Amino acid sequence: MDLNIVKKEVEQNAQNLNEEFQRLFHGRGGLWEEWRFLTIDSIDHILLIQFFYDAPQEIQQSIINFAKDFIKTSRHDTIVVKHRYIRGCKNEIICGELKENEVAIENGIKFSINLLENQNIGYFGDMKNGRSFIENISKGKKVLNLFSYTCGFSLFAKRGGATEVVNVDMAKRALATGMKNHALNNISPQGISFLPYNILRSFPKLIRKAPYDIIIIDPPTFQKGSFEATKDYQKIIQKLPQLASDDATVLACLNSPDLDETFLIEQFEELTNGFKFQKRLPNLPTFKSLDEARSLKNLVFKREN
Repeated sequence: MDLNIVKKEVEQNAQNLNEEFQRLFHGRGGLWEEWRFLTIDSIDHILLIQFFYDAPQEIQQSIINFAKDFIKTSRHDTIVVKHRYIRGCKNEIICGELKENEVAIENGIKFSINLLENQNIGYFGDMKNGRSFIENISKGKKVLNLFSYTCGFSLFAKRGGATEVVNVDMAKRALATGMKNHALNNISPQGISFLPYNILRSFPKLIRKAPYDIIIIDPPTFQKGSFEATKDYQKIIQKLPQLASDDATVLACLNSPDLDETFLIEQFEELTNGFKFQKRLPNLPTFKSLDEARSLKNLVFKREN
């Protein structure tokens, strides 16, 4: 395995680093087959290394050794490694230290993150373009944020001028972090809801709060006992006519490598009347993929009557 591939990509993507989150190496995209197990991120003063597969220990150690050399001349003073392939995820601080309340920053918005206790840190950097899109169309709008996780879309919608945002996620802990994120950014709680619902069982409650001008659907590809994209996405799409205002915009997200954008486009055509596909939002260059069909899909639909 050629470590120079990793070094070159990291150094190229690190040329203009600041406190904002930046992916430095995206092996998951498949551009370098032998490095599919690896991602490296810059989070302010932290260099985060994630191993998704159990690569040989000498390879993992070579990455860590490179990281130690790299931070001698970068803005970083701390290295955190997450072994995602270990059940429960093994997390460790290689050098430096973490502050009590670490954050990831995106376009000036702060996200509270947890680098040691959880598998996911509380922030997904690949959704940056999606959040910017929502911010730009939110002024004066009522927003429904399904599968809200830590409520990143809500932060940008409110900064964009949304009058109301309804965040829905069955994970109470994620919603609690979402509340914290709003406080971190001095966003007033007025007009913001945090609902701990199982979405597929809660449509009557959500419909009573309708109509919504913007609907965001950002589910996990598979979450045992709660959501499976191949069979459950259509259940949400079928309810859109009852949830959406007459000219509503829907951002439908899909991050499955096994489902391409036609999976969603065809379901919108078959299951709704008047929701037209507008465009697919571009992915960030630092999250580039060998096969765009397998990468993150952020699809925009518009209701036209």
